[in-house]
Amino acid sequence: MTQEDKALLAQKIQEKIVQAEKEIAHLEESTKPIAPENSLGRVSRMDAINNKGVAEAALRSSKKKLGKLKLALTKIDQPGFGTCSNCKKPIQPKRLMFMPESTNCINCAR
Repeated sequence: MTQEDKALLAQKIQEKIVQAEKEIAHLEESTKPIAPENSLGRVSRMDAINNKGVAEAALRSSKKKLGKLKLALTKIDQPGFGTCSNCKKPIQPKRLMFMPESTNCINCAR
């Protein structure tokens, strides 16, 4: 991977970090407790609780992805960056641009 590719990838990672932080802020708002004094019907309350559970799962996933993106950004200049952690072959640059947090090549990710 050339220095230009790494610079472009670092920019992409930073953009994805900003996007993930915005998504996390939105999801944190969606996962606030549902107050019992709200005038929701029984079915509406059940839907709201279900939606809250889905939002909590999405929040956990987004936080995990954010952590991986930040880690990728710190490792981008290290010699092993862009190498599959399983088979030790280079990860395709297109895959890294699409999923910068990837640590496996396409074949090993399957």
